[in-house]
Amino acid sequence: MVDTPDIHKPSVVLVTGGAGFIGCNFVRHLLTSDESLRVINYDALTYAGSTANLSGLDTTCAKRYRFVHADIRDDTAVAKIFAEENIDTVVHLAAESHVDRSINAPGEFLSTNITGTYVLLQAARFAWSDRGDVRFHHVSTDEVYGSLGEDGRFVETTPYDPSSPYSASKAASDHLVRAWGRTYGLPVTISNCSNNYGPYQFPEKLLPLMICNALAGKPLPVYGDGKNVRDWLFVEDHCCALDTIVRRGRPGGTYNVGGHNEWANIDIVNLLCEQLQELSPPGDGAYRDLITFVTDRPGHDRRYAIDASLIEKDLGWTPRHKFEDGLRETIQWYLANGDWMEEIRRTKYAGQRLGVIDKK
Repeated sequence: MVDTPDIHKPSVVLVTGGAGFIGCNFVRHLLTSDESLRVINYDALTYAGSTANLSGLDTTCAKRYRFVHADIRDDTAVAKIFAEENIDTVVHLAAESHVDRSINAPGEFLSTNITGTYVLLQAARFAWSDRGDVRFHHVSTDEVYGSLGEDGRFVETTPYDPSSPYSASKAASDHLVRAWGRTYGLPVTISNCSNNYGPYQFPEKLLPLMICNALAGKPLPVYGDGKNVRDWLFVEDHCCALDTIVRRGRPGGTYNVGGHNEWANIDIVNLLCEQLQELSPPGDGAYRDLITFVTDRPGHDRRYAIDASLIEKDLGWTPRHKFEDGLRETIQWYLANGDWMEEIRRTKYAGQRLGVIDKK
């Protein structure tokens, strides 16, 4: 592990999108790992965000935690929170993030992911004009790099080649963050992570969708031939990586964060069925029998793989969870939180397919 000269000691952290999947896990991580921190959770509470994801924090961490219900595109609201709180750190997670939804409604992705990032950068720039003890960390995705062949991995210098409206909007926001760092001297860092999984993930994404459908006896839809490959990162490992980058990352630096867990989609679904068969056996039959191949997603990248050697070499971070272990822990969480899952399926998302292009 290499010592870095740019140690940042956060005191008041603004987490955008802190009521979503990665955000709520990160807020909990900050509050439990550093009792000196004050955390401001700023979230618009769109369909994928919920205060239920943060249940208990208002009481257990009342003096160190504040929730603000507002949109990152609202420049007045963003400026207000900077004026009210002595924020020295921004961790920007707020984003529209589901590829399938971006196919049907790209405008919302451009507005939130690009304009929202611009508003935050401007607010931080003006609030921090005379400060050197600050950091702005932007959380992005490996999808900005496009698709890989059978070999190779994404590195921090891989050219951007986004395939979907979602990844294009994240690529644009990455470029904005770098530009504000270079033009205005804002101390920024960026991370590009692989597919996250774990507790509190909205059930439109692959793993919670499969868990929910399997438990309900519904088909398990697998796109195309199921051989699209992704690298999987347990959300707890990602939270530790973000914390490490914020504190020890080089200003202006980019870090790829991966789980060293490359899996084809069909192999993941088969493993999930195997583990679920053991943890919650169905009345009859096997969960594998529910696997159904469906028409592939438009612009579906074939393979992503992250080379996370830079963050390991420079900052000493490595993932702790093997995919098999993290998946089991994830399944156990969903089994223990059926009410949380059922409320979402009843009021927000019933498992229907998204991202189908209307030919009419």
